[in-house]
Amino acid sequence: MSYELVSKSVEELSPLIKNKDVSSKELTKAVLDHAEKHNEDINAYISFTKEKAEQAAEQADRDIAAGNYKGIYHGIPIAVKDNLYFKGEVTTMASKIHRDFVSDYDATIIKKMKDAGIVFTGKLNMHEYAWGITNNNPHFGACRNPWNTRKIPGGSSGGSGAAVAADMSVATLGTDTAGSIRIPSSVCGIVGLKPTHGRVSKYGCFPLSWSLDHIGPMTKSVTDAAAFLEVIAGYDANDPTSMNVPVHSYTQQLTADIKDVTIGVNEDYFFNNVDSTVEASVRQAIQSLEEQGANVETVAIPSLRYAEYTELITILTEAAAIHHENLIERPDDFGDDIRLLFELGELPSAVDYLQAQQLRRQIQQDFQKAFEKVDALVSPTLPIIAPDIGEDYVDLNGEQVDLVNNIIRFTGPGNLTGLPSLTVPCGFKQEMPIGMQIMGNAFDEATILNIGYAIEKTNPVKGKKPELAR
Repeated sequence: MSYELVSKSVEELSPLIKNKDVSSKELTKAVLDHAEKHNEDINAYISFTKEKAEQAAEQADRDIAAGNYKGIYHGIPIAVKDNLYFKGEVTTMASKIHRDFVSDYDATIIKKMKDAGIVFTGKLNMHEYAWGITNNNPHFGACRNPWNTRKIPGGSSGGSGAAVAADMSVATLGTDTAGSIRIPSSVCGIVGLKPTHGRVSKYGCFPLSWSLDHIGPMTKSVTDAAAFLEVIAGYDANDPTSMNVPVHSYTQQLTADIKDVTIGVNEDYFFNNVDSTVEASVRQAIQSLEEQGANVETVAIPSLRYAEYTELITILTEAAAIHHENLIERPDDFGDDIRLLFELGELPSAVDYLQAQQLRRQIQQDFQKAFEKVDALVSPTLPIIAPDIGEDYVDLNGEQVDLVNNIIRFTGPGNLTGLPSLTVPCGFKQEMPIGMQIMGNAFDEATILNIGYAIEKTNPVKGKKPELAR
């Protein structure tokens, strides 16, 4: 019964809690027991907050019994990535430098989750300072992929992806600067949503790159992601990048009706040099959308050829500026890979940065032109599948290619443009998950969620779980 309970999605659990068929206390205990059992193998959690979780679950049960049900996430046990400030709790950023940092306030997103009655079970592992795609952490140990513990879980939100895939957290949040929600979601076989830049407040999230950072849901289903977005979205005066735009009922717009939807495919960039099995799985999903009534058109986005350079210069310089003081005073306290990136970030000139922003603007304009013709753009989330932990190169159709440069190729443009991007599972290669990315127009999360819902409804991989989670 315990595994049957923890393996359920939020949409499956919420009516049980609302109707008092299952208590939040019972569910929270089951999730914590399951997480503690598997954490030695997965290393998804940095820390547990067991006692406080039990108290919060008991409070949720009292509130629900009194008729004060707060919505679908009320009483749901969730762990969060360890770069989100939680009042009175250590927030490490998975680093040595901040190993003992305790915030005196909640991140806006944490406050919203508390207001929704969510029960917090702990803090999740991540790549140090959220800058990396392997989650091979020198301070807290490597997080491992539940589908194959020799493989990376992706990053930087690797603990988040692994925890949800292994049912160690019912849902969670990730942060995303070049793909850090979508990469682990794809390789761990879950749903990941990077909302539009400005849709979700970043106040109280330790930054990596001011203009590229996003926060969003990582969940077991599209419905869970839509409902989570309703909880966390909204304007926040404390965040200068926050946008005052309406927050919709995204769950009510999940119909799987895509008959009048036009889907764009960019062959030159998003289908160039892709693992053959990944490409076949994504094209099969596109065919499924066509069979459900969607129109598919080829679109050109010429400036995408500058995307990788633009992303690199932007993130290097912005991250180096944030960590400049510690790089001078405490260089040896960074992991080797992170220290090298910060040192590289000191090299580009102001001219380099400004020229990159000019290119970025051109990329944004070209995407807007594309969205005058289509409602969404679909592609592989990643051109590769997850490699082994510790590998710097990965096989791509028989050729060894650089891991980092390739794994962020298709996710980076979503950060440069700030456009919403969703990944949903669409297949497997050698028992490792494959994800399909759906990008939408600014603040049109509803459309990409509904397309993802249509894929989920017809996808034969839905509900497949890693054996380790059992």
